[in-house]
Amino acid sequence: MFLLSKVHPILIIGMISVIFISCDGLFKKVDDKKVIARVGESFLYKEDLAPLLTENMTKGDSASFAINYINNWASKQLLLSKAKINLSEDKLAEYNALVDDYRTELYTSVYKEALVAQAIDSVITNEQLNTFYENAKENFKLKERIARIRFVALPKGFLDQDEVGKRLKRFKKEDIRYLDSIGVQFTKLNFNDSIWVRYSRIFEEIPPITTDNANMYLKNSQFFELEDSIGVYLGKIEETKDVNDIAPLTFIKPTIEQVLLSRRKLDYLRKLETELLDEAIKDNEFEVFENKK
Repeated sequence: MFLLSKVHPILIIGMISVIFISCDGLFKKVDDKKVIARVGESFLYKEDLAPLLTENMTKGDSASFAINYINNWASKQLLLSKAKINLSEDKLAEYNALVDDYRTELYTSVYKEALVAQAIDSVITNEQLNTFYENAKENFKLKERIARIRFVALPKGFLDQDEVGKRLKRFKKEDIRYLDSIGVQFTKLNFNDSIWVRYSRIFEEIPPITTDNANMYLKNSQFFELEDSIGVYLGKIEETKDVNDIAPLTFIKPTIEQVLLSRRKLDYLRKLETELLDEAIKDNEFEVFENKK
């Protein structure tokens, strides 16, 4: 266990940062780079800090930011130096290996993602969706109840409540036009009853419907009129699906699209790795030596 003593030169480093902002000519040059701070054999250069200073900063803000940045950099370098001294050789070797692995993983991951973005077609056709769904639909059983519903929420005392209810229940083209024309008077509305929604979302949007009374109001072809202290809710249930029913394709379409895209990505990367190895072997850039005992 070691204790890091107070680093008084940090104040001096802060002064250097101010000089950095106001006077380029006073920098010490190392290999044609302008040094603004040093800890042991580690150097912080002007070019490291300059991109972090934005144009919208005032001179005072820039100076304050530079001081904090330099001091933080110095603290990290001093801690790193102490760590290297106090850690065992085995630990240092272990951590260096982890750093190397992380660097390799980071570089290769970014490179592979760039290749995938260029090479992979992200369009999933309806035929591909339907084929996958039909072959794997038994794997897509619902874990919660869902419904197709249209509803409106009206403020209390709404004068045309009966007319809105009649139109919402019938829902012909002329009814939809009527409801659309007065939709600004509703506090909530949802006319897209082709979309499946979770019961939990219905409970959020229509508070009078709860887990306790859902079976009463959320049934196929059920129409309801409910009221609470806030307003009135009129709704028509087109269809419901229960837990363990097969999920409709339209409900799980985003999930299937992600699965198919992930498969494309994996297939491409496997092919890429195979081609890289084959090419490296062909060009004599990669070879495995027999370990003869």
